[in-house]
Amino acid sequence: TALVATMVLLFVLLHCDVAHAKTWIVGDEFGWDMVIDEEVWPQGKTFYAGDVLVFNYDYQRSNVVAVNRTGYITCTANEGATTYNSGADHIPLGHGQHYFIDTYYEPSCAAGMKIAIFAKA
Repeated sequence: TALVATMVLLFVLLHCDVAHAKTWIVGDEFGWDMVIDEEVWPQGKTFYAGDVLVFNYDYQRSNVVAVNRTGYITCTANEGATTYNSGADHIPLGHGQHYFIDTYYEPSCAAGMKIAIFAKA
């Protein structure tokens, strides 16, 4: 019975984590676009590991690049950066700091097309 109780507890804990996962549309109704300052968008929001960021944009004008802190600060895709270009990217968050920039059009990132997100455990 201890094994069954442990399995039930594990199921409940896993179920709770999934129940708390949230899908966030980056930029809300504007999407990933120069219309708004994307750096401001995360302010006041609490993100958790398991949440999913959805980047909606015109793939012929933008992209999303997951970069490290240096890439975020310098607006450059660092070695090993992951580039997304579907126009409707769904990116799950792990625990910790995440940085995303737009590198499709060089001035975009410097003009605010970048976000830094910390996902709590």
